[in-house]
Amino acid sequence: MKYNKLYTILSLSIFLAIVSCGDKQESQQTSQRPPAPFPITQIQPKTVTGFTEYPARIEGVINSDVRAKASGYIQKVLVDEGQKVSKDEVLFKLETQSLSQDAAAAKARINVAQVEVDKLIPLVEKNIISPVQLETAKANLAQAKAAYSSVSANIGYATIKSPVDGYVGTINFREGALVSPNTATPLTTVSNISKVYAFFSLNETQYLDFLQNAEGKNLKEKLGNYPDVNLILANGNTYSEKGSIQTSSGQVNQNTGTVSLRAVFSNPNQLLTNGNSGKIQIPTVYENATVVPQDATFEQQGNIMIFKLGENNMVASTLIKIKANIDNLYVVESGLEPKDKIVVSGVGKLRNDMDITPKEVAFDSITKPIKPLFQ
Repeated sequence: MKYNKLYTILSLSIFLAIVSCGDKQESQQTSQRPPAPFPITQIQPKTVTGFTEYPARIEGVINSDVRAKASGYIQKVLVDEGQKVSKDEVLFKLETQSLSQDAAAAKARINVAQVEVDKLIPLVEKNIISPVQLETAKANLAQAKAAYSSVSANIGYATIKSPVDGYVGTINFREGALVSPNTATPLTTVSNISKVYAFFSLNETQYLDFLQNAEGKNLKEKLGNYPDVNLILANGNTYSEKGSIQTSSGQVNQNTGTVSLRAVFSNPNQLLTNGNSGKIQIPTVYENATVVPQDATFEQQGNIMIFKLGENNMVASTLIKIKANIDNLYVVESGLEPKDKIVVSGVGKLRNDMDITPKEVAFDSITKPIKPLFQ
């Protein structure tokens, strides 16, 4: 029994000695292990362009409503929706049977009035009747001619023509419909979409920023000098043609708190048409700016922080102020100086005054934009 206890005590002592030696060996190996490696880079100035997007409404540069100038039933619709038409091309014909009858009656009244005038002229010359009678007859003749002209004009109005070159929009009335000059809805709209307008709005703050980023002494010069803008289509693709901002209302709408602007785009393939929607992309260029990859930063109590490399390869967290967010980059307003070295990834593993093994990486390699996998 005593032998078993002695054996147990001896075995436990040997085990503890072995464990103690292992811990010492591991501690020695740990103390000899170099600090963990982290990629770092040196801050360099870089020119980047950011874009701000605003919802836009698209219209052709000319949108002309087609309306009836006379009352009548539509007899023929001579064009189709989307068809290209020329100015003065016939679009609709109204029924003119009743107008033709009115014209014939008006023509007969002219003939009667003319006969009366011709009959009275020689009588006046011979002083048989008073000249007043002749003047009255001439007035009746003029009145008859005016009535005929009015009816003839209405017959002409029954042929409804395109007011401009362009494309036919939705046809709101078909054969048999009764229309008149008082009809609220136009028969159709003809639009010139060789160029299109994109209407969008900025709030007061955005508008002031817009003006401050443009060169020029007045609004006209600022609009003329402003960089071209992009149009993002409803499907998310960027329209192939660049646009320019032409006009601004220059006044804040008291109801909406916004200022309206208009950009113009060429539309050679008629891809855009009335009623399209999209987004205007306004560029802002930051020249020689301090930029850092967003992966190099972390958030702490609502602040954006970054690790800078200090002496003896020790890192320290630094608060930075952000001016803009562009793709995978932050444009830094303050907190970093040129030639500072920062840790570019793995910042979640760092803490203040931690030793690291710096691994230099090229600045350009970590500031390249990342292309999205899905749009």
